[in-house]
Amino acid sequence: MTPLTRIVLVDDFEPWRTYVRSVVGDHPRFEIVAEASDGMEAVRRVQELQPDLVLLDIGLPSIDGIAAARLMRGVAPDAKILFLTQNRHSDIAEAAFEAGGHGYVVKSDCGHDLLIAMGAVLQGEKFVSRALDEVPIL
Repeated sequence: MTPLTRIVLVDDFEPWRTYVRSVVGDHPRFEIVAEASDGMEAVRRVQELQPDLVLLDIGLPSIDGIAAARLMRGVAPDAKILFLTQNRHSDIAEAAFEAGGHGYVVKSDCGHDLLIAMGAVLQGEKFVSRALDEVPIL
């Protein structure tokens, strides 16, 4: 039996977290073990739970997702980080990868890309949303 992929979901917008829970929750391979709505809270949860995957927004209170990802790399180096964001700027996507991200999905593409991106990142591949095809993968 394949072990569950343990996920921490980080976004300050509750309706978005509800949407992601509905998509991810339909798959027996995935388990959302915690949610956070704030950057520092997310770092604490990731340190405490040592998840396999972090689904991380960029626009967060206290510290943004890119700063949170840098801290997460130090406290949970084995966790994969998949950014889920509305931001379509290639410089922000590049900064997200430089901070330790493994994937970058624009929220408007999540209906198609979310599960594909999760699978790719968990397999050790980089993933960039279709909306950002021009972003080089670091």
